Amino acid sequence: MPEATTDGGDGVQIDLISGQRMEGKTSMEKVRMILDGVHEGNIVILEEGLTPDEESKLIEVTMTEINPEEFNGIEIETYPRPSSDSPSFFGRLMGKDGPDAKLTVIGPADRIETLHKDETLISALVSRD
Repeated sequence: MPEATTDGGDGVQIDLISGQRMEGKTSMEKVRMILDGVHEGNIVILEEGLTPDEESKLIEVTMTEINPEEFNGIEIETYPRPSSDSPSFFGRLMGKDGPDAKLTVIGPADRIETLHKDETLISALVSRD
């Protein structure tokens, strides 16, 4: 799985998870994979997003795991990527792009703040602490 970090261990890790890696997993396996990454302070980006049922399950499980001293919950933003003849950057990076493609960004609620969201852009501020 591609990931981006800064050296020294004090940066923000971004996990880019391909649709192929999520393929064949149950909803709970997907939720657990996402939450395990977010619990570690990572930003998780899903190539294919989640179904509405999977998003509901993610929120439900997150609510049961909230602990004010250790885990404040998640921020989640999803946007569809419009289909076109030319593949998107993310599609090229992950090796595919399709008409139903969407992207989901999930991160710790205390580290990620959505500044702007529209059909083509999610702008977020991510803190290190």
